[in-house]
Amino acid sequence: FCTPCLQECLKPKKPVCGVCRSSLSPGSRALDLEKQIETTEATCNGCNKKMYLSKMRSHVASCSKYQNYIMEGVKAVTKEPLHNTRDFPNRFTFPCPYCSEKNFDQEGLVEHCKALHSMDAKQVVCPICASMPWGDPNYRSANFMEHLQQRHRFSYDTFVDYDADEDDMMAQALMRSLRDK
Repeated sequence: FCTPCLQECLKPKKPVCGVCRSSLSPGSRALDLEKQIETTEATCNGCNKKMYLSKMRSHVASCSKYQNYIMEGVKAVTKEPLHNTRDFPNRFTFPCPYCSEKNFDQEGLVEHCKALHSMDAKQVVCPICASMPWGDPNYRSANFMEHLQQRHRFSYDTFVDYDADEDDMMAQALMRSLRDK
């Protein structure tokens, strides 16, 4: 779960589990889940060594064969980068959709709009979304300020490989899910 989703589960007077919606007691540990993690064995996808789930995270962080396994998957879905950079929109600096001031990074655009345009209700195109491969340069956000705060809390560059082919990624994930059983 991401932090905002967990916070939503903890907001009600009686907090609930994000999975099963059962009541949560502050400060109480999920002992049954801890025990299950401590006693369930799994196999490393890199070196095929068996270990308890509780040890898996630290193991894969140092297992060179696991790192190779991950890189094989990345290479399988990564396209050769195109050399003509003019075909790509600029994903590093953006203009303000309200006043057209230029050269904001994502964080700077969010701060600029909060400071100068928080009361502007005009429907505008989000320049960050429009620069994404899946972005629609004609889509006007009904509430741009809310959109900025919900969608652009982090940089897409942190999580997205723009050179990876989405269909290849899906096929690779399906293939690995069948192989990794």
